[in-house]
Amino acid sequence: MAAQADALLLLSFGGPERPEDVMPFLENVTRGRNVPRERLLAVAEHYHHFGGRSPINELNLAIIAAVEAELAAAGLELPVYFGNRNWHPMVEDTVRRMAADGVRSALVFPTSAWGGYSGCLQYHEDIARARGAVGDSAPRLLKLRQYFDHPLLIAAFADAVETAVAELPADRRDRARLVFTAHSVPVAADGTAGPPALGGHLYSRQVTEAARLCAEAAGFADFDVVWQSRSGPPHIPWLEPDIVDHLDALSGKGIDAVVVCPIGFVSDHLEVIWDLDNEAEERARELGMAFARAGTPGADPRFAQLVLELIDEHLAAAPARKLGTVPGFGSTADGTPCAVGCCAPPRRPS
Repeated sequence: MAAQADALLLLSFGGPERPEDVMPFLENVTRGRNVPRERLLAVAEHYHHFGGRSPINELNLAIIAAVEAELAAAGLELPVYFGNRNWHPMVEDTVRRMAADGVRSALVFPTSAWGGYSGCLQYHEDIARARGAVGDSAPRLLKLRQYFDHPLLIAAFADAVETAVAELPADRRDRARLVFTAHSVPVAADGTAGPPALGGHLYSRQVTEAARLCAEAAGFADFDVVWQSRSGPPHIPWLEPDIVDHLDALSGKGIDAVVVCPIGFVSDHLEVIWDLDNEAEERARELGMAFARAGTPGADPRFAQLVLELIDEHLAAAPARKLGTVPGFGSTADGTPCAVGCCAPPRRPS
């Protein structure tokens, strides 16, 4: 049976808008994790490199405008709201405004395509926390599913890879190595990703499956999956190899051209433009390696169309379009986890 909804909520991570926002934002992100202030100051410099402003809010507003246009073209009267986990507009304030506007039931689109604690369960927690802050007047909130292998997402990434290949020197294109990156997470967190019955590692499996599908669509028979943007104490194991270390390894094998595709990211936010466009590209240049970075899909018209298809799965009972064989979950109401013990949060280091 098709579901009903009065609105759509785009739920994201959030980012600072001004230099004075940077440290309060980072304190929100790391609250309860005992991250040393020295580490926060080091990360803050990444934001100050770009004027103390993350592009993420602006990119999300562009996605919202594109989704609104798609909704209008489809004749769907569904107002779109915007809320964040870590910076304004905070999701609690947005859900409060939705309730004041008379919204009784809304669909929630997260700007993460993945399973795992950070990619999925934390969004369920955001929903539950926001509804708890608003109280009895809060609307019912139904999170849309994980979309890591949606045909439109894969097609947008594959076209971006082909565009990046064309940016390499002509004499190196045929031997370029295709490298996919996604945000690293603690190995323990990946080990508990997904419903317990699946045995964990859902996040890394989904990333690898999306990479496989994209490589196939872009005409690559082989590829690498690596990780980026790790944080936390050095003694805590995270998914490896890191992108910069991997460039060193590739250079040692005589590879002199790479195409890097940030498969784990919807938009060109700070992790992409700092870790790839600055650190990774600089290291490639030092190694004499031709480097091209594929774009992310958020600005591609197909991304807004993807959102509409996910909406139609609920409002019109449309069949879900999926390309891969790795399972996906993520669609529950009011912040309920996908399963008991699903994506249990990692234990914080002492």
